[in-house]
Amino acid sequence: MSTHEDYAPDSSGWSASLYNKVAPFVYSSSSTAAVLALLAAQPGERIIDFGCGSGEVTLEIEKVVSGTASGIVVGVDSSQSMVDKASSIGLKHAFVADIQALTREDTLAQLVGTAPNDPGFDAIFSNAALHWCKRSPQGVIESARQLLKPGGRFVAEMGGFLNCVGVRSALYVVLKNRGYDPVIMDPWFFPSVEEYSSLLRAAGFQVTHISLNPRFTPLPEGLHAWLRLFARNSFLSSLNDTEADEVLAEVTSMCAVDCQDSQGGWALMYMRLRFCTILQS
Repeated sequence: MSTHEDYAPDSSGWSASLYNKVAPFVYSSSSTAAVLALLAAQPGERIIDFGCGSGEVTLEIEKVVSGTASGIVVGVDSSQSMVDKASSIGLKHAFVADIQALTREDTLAQLVGTAPNDPGFDAIFSNAALHWCKRSPQGVIESARQLLKPGGRFVAEMGGFLNCVGVRSALYVVLKNRGYDPVIMDPWFFPSVEEYSSLLRAAGFQVTHISLNPRFTPLPEGLHAWLRLFARNSFLSSLNDTEADEVLAEVTSMCAVDCQDSQGGWALMYMRLRFCTILQS
């Protein structure tokens, strides 16, 4: 039986156990099928997963590429809790690092027996992680550029323009009313197609596909639990527990008119930015 302590966050603010309980939809087959199809992983490929989380999707990719001896998948995440969970379910290569400042040397150091003149990865993949990289979106793309071999693919899905519309606004209103600056506190980067395309092209990537895709997202544990997972230790990290609880309750109440149906079920409208690019020589 799970205890409250099982859900305690690590130093990054994440708890893999709480993530698995509240948000398994993030890595469900229905949520990831489109971006995995865009990746089109092949046996023998070498792929790194930026923001692997608890590793479920990374393992699916590993099953495909491990068809030949040369195939390898590496997961990287900012959370030790997530990396530990990914390793516990069978991911062979996973380590903690900041994908906003990741070098080839960092990655090769994790792969025992890899030659120093390694040509790079065939693909960089990411699902539901890049919108957490507000500090340096360009750094993420530069990390991908460094790790890929020429002609390699950078394929990802992330929160995009209009993602979680309404909830973010409610957080801003509640925090402003309490005297805080929500712009500084906001951890999310939800770019438009035009904004992210510009960043990719400036780094030498050819954009072969990029689109915004609405996705109705039921919340089986409710909006309050969603906010506690995704906002308490990021958006509201500077607040004490009492005030954070008050903010979560107020935001949940404000959003009920749009996010709760007549039967008591909760949902959000996600907007996913999905793209496929090729690193030009």
